[in-house]
Amino acid sequence: MKVLALNGSPHMDEGNTGLILTAFLDGMRSAGADVECFYTRKLNILPCMGDLNCWMKTPSECSIKDDMQILYPKLREADVVVYASPVYYAGITGPLKNLIDRLIPLYIPGQPVREQSAVLISSCSAWEMEAFSPMLAQMKAIFREHLAGSLLRPHAEMMKQMLAGPEGERAEAVIAAAREAGRQMASVGRISTEVLDKVARELGSKDDFEKAFMEWMEGMKKAAEKMDR
Repeated sequence: MKVLALNGSPHMDEGNTGLILTAFLDGMRSAGADVECFYTRKLNILPCMGDLNCWMKTPSECSIKDDMQILYPKLREADVVVYASPVYYAGITGPLKNLIDRLIPLYIPGQPVREQSAVLISSCSAWEMEAFSPMLAQMKAIFREHLAGSLLRPHAEMMKQMLAGPEGERAEAVIAAAREAGRQMASVGRISTEVLDKVARELGSKDDFEKAFMEWMEGMKKAAEKMDR
């Protein structure tokens, strides 16, 4: 199985989304998948021009010569494409949205399309799972029945703080579930609801979350002040 992972987080492996993605890909590798990961932060991908030349004038070929030319052959060969992004105001991050818009040359009306599964991995700082709703609606509209699963991690900063403290065991269980999700995807082509629920499980009370969130905000404020000096 060939797997192409696209990490749309500006924090790459250091972000909360990266924690889940890394575990998921480790699980896929453990089941024998051939995995390659790219970071939108390191890629030069321009917005789609919307002229449909890739359908009419030069079928299957995008006229924009940027780093999508590196990705197109890999996208055509992949059995699974993993799209990873934190929740931003309108859903996925801008660079990943640019990349997805540029998939148009791969889907020409009337031409056969290679069977390919998509997986969404996302994290957010909010407590509520509803924070993922716009992103989920968008990804389901794009990939439809080919969206094989969505690993969603709410109150992700709480998870990261737990990993560094005495309550790390609860957060480690989330990482273990993400790893198991990858193993399942590589071995049977789907992810169980039980495992997805473990990735999204609550890590404490809402009061615990609000306390952790305020600590995170204070840390961000101090970091910003330090940079301004």
